[in-house]
Amino acid sequence: MKLLVAEDDTSVCEMLQLFFQKERYDTTFVHDGLTAQQRIDGEPWDFIILDWMLPGKDGVSLCKDLRQTRETPVILLTARDREQDRIQGLELGADDYVTKPFSPMELIARMKAVLRRYRIGTSSEARETAAAVEESDRFSVLKHKSITIQLESRTAVIQGQEITNLTPKEFELLCLFVRYPKKVFTREQLLESIWGYDYIGEERTVDVHIKRLRNKISTQECPLIVTVWGVGYKLEE
Repeated sequence: MKLLVAEDDTSVCEMLQLFFQKERYDTTFVHDGLTAQQRIDGEPWDFIILDWMLPGKDGVSLCKDLRQTRETPVILLTARDREQDRIQGLELGADDYVTKPFSPMELIARMKAVLRRYRIGTSSEARETAAAVEESDRFSVLKHKSITIQLESRTAVIQGQEITNLTPKEFELLCLFVRYPKKVFTREQLLESIWGYDYIGEERTVDVHIKRLRNKISTQECPLIVTVWGVGYKLEE
């Protein structure tokens, strides 16, 4: 696994390196936010760990920018332990949040848990099914009232305006809602459909992605994705 760690405390980096070597992770350490940004932009990564308070550019800003284009798994490291700080990190796209001081083994366990949630279609049968669906949908167009989605180019037009800043997961969520506009999806159903796993733990993952999607596609007059209290979410008819 190719891992990027952005952490300005060299003693923490030295400690983590020992544990990551045992896991055989291909790890790169950087110590400021601007260098981290360059490495994130310049290379593909399987996992990224960001310290919240990095010099140059903080980890939260790095995570927010990353989520505009990629779904790379991200864990934030921070000395902040307030619930509001944790919520802020999750809302900006982090997959998990580890407070300092922490155990390296706990961090590795959390990383593995996040990676399990990202694995989709690990069996050959699942991969073949996904490929067949993708091929059949490749040239399709999804439409519902004011929404038009071009699956091949992965573009969405809503009320005549093209939405250009959807992340891959946000785009998949929108496609699912448009395919089934009358269906109310529970959080568990959305996790299984979009993330491809039975999720145990932080259900806020769905809430965070729905909130970001709403902010990008909805207006006060036209909310589009609405909450069905006590159940989940649906596309407004």
